[in-house]
Amino acid sequence: MTKQWADQVALVTGGARGIGRATVQRFVAQGAAVAINYSASPEKAAALADEIRAAGGRAIAVGADVADAAAVNAMVSRTEAELGPISILVNNAGIGWPATLETWEPAGYARLRAVNVDAMIHTIRAVMGGMKARGFGRVVNISSVAGHGNTGFVGNHFYAATKAEVNILTRRFAIELGPHGITVNAVAPGLTRSDMTQGKRSDAEWQALVASFSKLAIMGRVGEPEEIANAVAFLAAPEAGFITAQVLTVDGGRTDYIGHG
Repeated sequence: MTKQWADQVALVTGGARGIGRATVQRFVAQGAAVAINYSASPEKAAALADEIRAAGGRAIAVGADVADAAAVNAMVSRTEAELGPISILVNNAGIGWPATLETWEPAGYARLRAVNVDAMIHTIRAVMGGMKARGFGRVVNISSVAGHGNTGFVGNHFYAATKAEVNILTRRFAIELGPHGITVNAVAPGLTRSDMTQGKRSDAEWQALVASFSKLAIMGRVGEPEEIANAVAFLAAPEAGFITAQVLTVDGGRTDYIGHG
């Protein structure tokens, strides 16, 4: 990958923290201009954009609830007005929802699916017209190894279902958009160190979880956001035009489920 990225404009949803932040930084290092979407972290998004601009890069922070189609359309319009046509879209924004059959309730599941699945549909629909017109586009969706369907982590049934839908739609959208020069792929991380994965766990609880998952990985550890960002950048690169409809698993070689989809 080279400074060809100087003519690329990327939109990264949930770009203020964790994997999203690492992806933004990776893209900027390649010379791309980046719109950092946020919903709950305006200060972090603004600080990251300021940091990038201070170093000579191009970045803006754009607030939007990506589950809201109108808000997504407004975000895309602002991004293109300030940075130029969007050529790279990374659907990173997502939420977790620990629930079992006994604790499931409609409102929680509706919000989970709205953020993890509907938002992906809204953003792709919002950018695909311009990408089609230019005959070029890169879409990378952040999935999860949970979406492969046979991990054994209790309590993430419905989260896993939304990520399985991300995987299926990634492949189906690739079929639809490929003839227009647009690639659509996904990255499925294993447990990765981030604000979202640590959640409300205490330090002791988090360290216990890390130790437990490290034992399940061939590499003997959990992932870092920068490692996921590297995989995203590989699929988003101008040179990756012959890779589409793929779900790239980045999990250190997890051994607690069969197959890597």
